[in-house]
Amino acid sequence: MTRPRVDAGLPRRLARSAAASEGARLRTDGVAEWLAERLRAHRFRVDRIPFADLDGWMFAPGTGDLVHHSGRFFSVEGVGVTVAGGPVPSWQQPIIHQPEVGILGILAKEIDGVLHFLMQAKMEPGNRNLLQLSPTVQATRSNYTKVHKGSDVRYLEYFVDPRRGRVLADVLQSEHGSWFLRKANRNVLVETDDDVPPHEDFRWLTLGQIGRLLRLDNLVNMDSRTVLAGLPTPSAGDTLARALHTDLELLSWITAQRARHEVRVERLPLAGVRGWHRTSSTVERADGRYFRVVAVAVEAGSREVTGWTQPLVEPAGRGVTAFLTRRIGGVPHLLVHARVEAGLLDVLELAPTVQYTPENYAHLDPADRPPFLAEVLAAEPRRIRYEAVHSEEGGRFLDAESRYLIVEADPDAPAEPPEGYLWITPGQLGALARHARYVNVQARTLLACINSGAIEGF
Repeated sequence: MTRPRVDAGLPRRLARSAAASEGARLRTDGVAEWLAERLRAHRFRVDRIPFADLDGWMFAPGTGDLVHHSGRFFSVEGVGVTVAGGPVPSWQQPIIHQPEVGILGILAKEIDGVLHFLMQAKMEPGNRNLLQLSPTVQATRSNYTKVHKGSDVRYLEYFVDPRRGRVLADVLQSEHGSWFLRKANRNVLVETDDDVPPHEDFRWLTLGQIGRLLRLDNLVNMDSRTVLAGLPTPSAGDTLARALHTDLELLSWITAQRARHEVRVERLPLAGVRGWHRTSSTVERADGRYFRVVAVAVEAGSREVTGWTQPLVEPAGRGVTAFLTRRIGGVPHLLVHARVEAGLLDVLELAPTVQYTPENYAHLDPADRPPFLAEVLAAEPRRIRYEAVHSEEGGRFLDAESRYLIVEADPDAPAEPPEGYLWITPGQLGALARHARYVNVQARTLLACINSGAIEGF
């Protein structure tokens, strides 16, 4: 028997959840206290340590790659990158190599007629405030197959057994292309009719509650944001499905951008990466720019394993990640950038208008700095539609934060963007985010804010 190809009612149900600013099980203003209570309930501690104190990790003889003795989890290696015609034609750098695909899964359930999402208070060693709202399941294959010999991952069965629920979204998505080599996670959202009593570290929240929490600094983690970006929520400006460019024109533009960039990425031994050196506690550049590799010892009473050591990547400064927005024909549009990153699987993905750490470019003449960065940094408060500081992936990055913004474009700026940039609607960006290798993780954070109602007028 045939069935409808799409669930036409799902966008309406998600819109109803996004409009619900309070949930059936926990008030929004009670989330902060619940997180504080969970922080008090467990012992959490993260200390920097020298590489010599890493347990189970070593610099491999010959290559100098930083690897785990099991051969699992991840490694820190080197890459050499060549971008023909790019502003920086070639460079070398350390990079995280983690070929296994993890699961980022959020469980949904209709409660009192409104979709709720089971969110976890999860500790990640790299988070500035340690504990943030995470997906129901956030686990690498090494984690959920218990290579670490830890406890079971709660609620995992809903994401590995298709009979346990209805899939609402499911897509392989990239992670940070500047710091990961071809890393992807399965972003999946599953609805269940089961009676699922939440563990004390989990709570049911509406999409609207999550949207309100996304207005706060460092509260909703990156993994939650990337999953929520894949939801088929209707955008206010897309009710008539009108845009400056048709969907076919957009896809053609992306294809042309990928075809015009020649990118070669070669794996290198970490010990031979040019311009980087190793000390007893860091792998870093002499000028201190971009990032460094460090080591930490972790205690986490609520995790499947309660203590471990590991390497982390520590950025050299806080990032600035922003979309410029303007109305074209009365419809909100975002200025996307076809951004090449060394670790992406498919040359480039759509990124925000601005995605940079200003400290890394402060030594350059203003004309050589990234396009639109000065406009975003100088934006008057009245032009800022959204602003919050969010942590990046706390399981691999230490104190990695970005200031996320959506900024009204200068009305006097030329309507035609420079090469590599295009005005598209939030609905077009959302449609691409439901497919792999189109929208990068930073753009998905801002899309999650739009999907959840954190930003009015979208």
